[in-house]
Amino acid sequence: MRPGRAGVRTRAEGGDPVKALVLAGGTGSRLRPLTHTAAKQLVPVANKPVLFYGIEAIVEAGITDIGVVVGATGEEIRAALGDGSRFGARITYLPQDRPGGLAHAVLVARDWLGDDDFVMYLGDNFVIGGISACVRAFRTERPDAHILLTKVPDPSLFGVAELDADGSVVHLAEKPARPRSDLALVGVYLFGPAVHEAVAACTPSDRGELEITDAIQRLIDTGRDVRATTITGYWKDTGNVEDMLEVNRRVLEGLSPAVEGHVDDASELVGRVRVAAGARVERSRIVGPAVIGAGTVVRDAYIGPFTSVAEDCAVTGSEVAFSIVLRDSTIEHAGRLEGSLVGRSVRVAGTERAPRAHRLVLGDHSRVHLAT
Repeated sequence: MRPGRAGVRTRAEGGDPVKALVLAGGTGSRLRPLTHTAAKQLVPVANKPVLFYGIEAIVEAGITDIGVVVGATGEEIRAALGDGSRFGARITYLPQDRPGGLAHAVLVARDWLGDDDFVMYLGDNFVIGGISACVRAFRTERPDAHILLTKVPDPSLFGVAELDADGSVVHLAEKPARPRSDLALVGVYLFGPAVHEAVAACTPSDRGELEITDAIQRLIDTGRDVRATTITGYWKDTGNVEDMLEVNRRVLEGLSPAVEGHVDDASELVGRVRVAAGARVERSRIVGPAVIGAGTVVRDAYIGPFTSVAEDCAVTGSEVAFSIVLRDSTIEHAGRLEGSLVGRSVRVAGTERAPRAHRLVLGDHSRVHLAT
């Protein structure tokens, strides 16, 4: 056990597991119009909400006491996660009255966290490989904070860290106009209780939020032990459609094929395809990796690689590839859809002859690409 932090009790290696603070209160503005009516953390990847992957990674790391910060979509998040028992965890919900930044979420959770160490996990982030190794290192080395970094092509979109020649963290900035490195903060942070004093000292940034980068910078400036690991594995912030489709592709690459539903003799499954119980595939061709949800009917259709069709959908006389289709949606005689994210209870229908004009009913912030 390393020397104790000033005024802070330390635990021996192998002591009680840390807590986890999962942030699920964001509004998902970059995924509109989908997130006008749904929580962005519950948009499915390979037919499972992206938030579930984070909860499962936390439990796999040995953390079962989880606080979930929720906002306007709190009831939907509660309905999906329940009390946490389905994950082998115990979930406490922590209401946040407004989106006030990552450090504000820590402030909201202050009483629940107490003086326990904790992992903060952004609910719309996706990390392949989990966080078990990071949690083990944190518990062994006992720093005041441990951040995960990854190299990105455009760091101005993220929190950015600057390291010295020894690899120590010397400077952090949130979405800087002129980044001082290409190292972005991954949405997983590990903290000891010293972070609470740093958060309490934060003032709103130019964005009007309490930034976690400012709190970590204060830890650095006051001589606290802040460490960083640069990961080389796959990480995505699933905040926009393109990233959702990319994560869906990566997850489907590891898909185990299974046919639990009905596939008739006139249909063909190629590669890694999963057909859930209650689904029906008739006179169709499905090229994997692809997953067809329970109760879904695919008839006289083609489902191409890297496509997830959720439960209780119908795809008829159409082609769908590299796309995500959410539950209760219908796609019929629609030609070919590619690189698409279709929301819940959507109907996409073609016509028997080429129309002279397009007829559209679109929500706010929609984007439509029409073939000429």
